[in-house]
Amino acid sequence: DKLILSPGAKPSVPAYAPTNAENVFTLRTVEDTFRIHEYIERNKPKTVTVIGGGFIGLEMAENLRNLGMNVTILQRGDQLLSILDRDMASFIHAKFKASGVRLVFGAKITAIQSENGRVSVTAEHMPTLDSDMVILSIGVTPENTLAEKAGLTLGQKGAIVVNDKMETSKPDIYAVGDAVEISHVVTGKPAVISLAGPANKQGRIAADNICGLDSHYRGSQGSSVVKIFDMTAAMTGIGEKTAQKLGIDYEKIILSPASHAGYYPGASVMTMKVLYEKKTEKLLGAQIVGYDGVDKRIDVLATAIFAGLPASELKDLDLAYAPPYSSAKDPVNMAGFIIDNVENGIVKHFHYEDIDALRHDPNVILLDTRTVPEYMRGHAEGFIHIPLDDLRGRLHELDRTKKIYVMCQSGLRSYLATRILMQNGFDAYNFSGGFRFYQSVHMDI
Repeated sequence: DKLILSPGAKPSVPAYAPTNAENVFTLRTVEDTFRIHEYIERNKPKTVTVIGGGFIGLEMAENLRNLGMNVTILQRGDQLLSILDRDMASFIHAKFKASGVRLVFGAKITAIQSENGRVSVTAEHMPTLDSDMVILSIGVTPENTLAEKAGLTLGQKGAIVVNDKMETSKPDIYAVGDAVEISHVVTGKPAVISLAGPANKQGRIAADNICGLDSHYRGSQGSSVVKIFDMTAAMTGIGEKTAQKLGIDYEKIILSPASHAGYYPGASVMTMKVLYEKKTEKLLGAQIVGYDGVDKRIDVLATAIFAGLPASELKDLDLAYAPPYSSAKDPVNMAGFIIDNVENGIVKHFHYEDIDALRHDPNVILLDTRTVPEYMRGHAEGFIHIPLDDLRGRLHELDRTKKIYVMCQSGLRSYLATRILMQNGFDAYNFSGGFRFYQSVHMDI
């Protein structure tokens, strides 16, 4: 009486790839992993080329590197994990490089050839790359063969168009999972989001409606998390690239909080980026890269986005605290405090992309407020140095007619310095993210 289509998504395989070669692999099923594992056990390959820097490509690169293989990732674009913004991806790049994985960006591949147990990959304007095996992970496309033959309406990437009851364009046919086009929670626009969480929820909703219940799918915001060696990267909602493409008037904050109370052993720093719409304070998205506690913070932010919580109200969330797990002001609360300060004019801030222009502005002073040893170990070009502890006694050294742009290691001391300057009549701005963020992005670019 009813038909449910749940065909999933299939790996994208370019025309230049030899699909019948025993040392060129795609990864979709558990059986595919067995095939890869058996090949490695039997042939003991030393080198591998991973084509594509998405979830599957990065997870494969990590695991193959952990087996002792020399791994190269070829990526057509200029970053790994394109769901992240380029600045946040810089931390991912650094982790892979530090772990011995070679990264090659801008790789426009034209041919893959397998011969005598070796695979050669040819790309424009690059030397041919030879390795023992190749993993193809350049993305997935909805498996729509049956849907297309049945005459169902198809949308983006050929995905099956469904309504919020998971019904297709033909009566009594439902579709769920990676093969369907759904509504994005943040943008309200059609989207194809190939993730297990949304797929499972859609299956329940289809079953409810088939059994006479009234269930509706409310969309997805692409909440995701990935392990990268001992690092974790997570995101939810949309990033800057999407916000710019849609013409959204957004603001962003970047902060570097600790995973738990700093006085309790084992705390590690994470980098958080939160986007929101300027006029409405609608939360648009969040990205976090770090170690402990990344997953639970992204889940709180994902919940806040889904619930429609205004950005500044993140400061009011009553989140669990004990020194081994968090701080009395949780990183999510801190994001809310910063947004509240920005929106109320308590502090003004600037970003990485602003610095080049500021260096050439004669009406600007760039100020680094870290300690002497920190400044000597490295600092951004053009920034003069006055440690925070000395600032009140050295205000006379600063020209009150010029705007002052302040940086420290993580953004806290520069915030304090900015407040001191503002209270003394200066026009001051705090650098969002701190020198650790600046250094990661600058070195990567």
